[in-house]
Amino acid sequence: MARKSARKSARKSTRKSAARPASRSDKSERERIIDAFMALLAEKPIERIGFAEIAKAAGVSLADLRGTFASTLAILAAHMKAIDRAVLAGGDADMDEEPPRERLFDVLMRRLELLAPYKDAVRSLMRSATRNPGLALALNRLAVRSQQWMLTAADIGASGPRGLLRAQGLALLFASVLRAWIHDEDEGLAPTMAALDRALARGQRWSGFLDDLFRIPASACRLRPRRRGRRDADEDTVAA
Repeated sequence: MARKSARKSARKSTRKSAARPASRSDKSERERIIDAFMALLAEKPIERIGFAEIAKAAGVSLADLRGTFASTLAILAAHMKAIDRAVLAGGDADMDEEPPRERLFDVLMRRLELLAPYKDAVRSLMRSATRNPGLALALNRLAVRSQQWMLTAADIGASGPRGLLRAQGLALLFASVLRAWIHDEDEGLAPTMAALDRALARGQRWSGFLDDLFRIPASACRLRPRRRGRRDADEDTVAA
């Protein structure tokens, strides 16, 4: 029953959080650049999108484009940040008493519905990532950053090494759900919700394993103090 109410809440809260699209004249230069890039990405692979055509589609000069964004990945990062903000702004107080898994389900469904206008662009990006390991790694870094915010939106710890592991796991989980979502033609997104539900069930089992791992007594971690110290420093650097 809780899962059913979470699904209904996910759809309801997404509809409330979805803003009416602004006209081109109402949008900032930055927003026009992002929109132009995402439209081009829906039509062609990211590696074939040039700065000149982005500037032309956005109605800005190359100088203004360079002053706003340094690369196509920077434009993509800005788009992901905008989606993050929309998800965070669309929270539903009714979900506060639900279990963590249901809260996360609600958050991720809001994200998927906000991504709906960009499904072709997401599909294009996923295809490119399968052919380009460097791009896949860059996208993973962006995804982990976003999923830290999604965990926080679901009131699940996302800070420190433990939170970074959760975010990385959630990034991989969400990528698997995206593969179902890009082929989902159902208006109610039933196949996507089923894929998300299964993925969260698997993730919950993995999270339980991690919780056990982090309960290892501290004395067991002092066997090799020098190496441990180096690993902690590396983790703090990554988490920052």
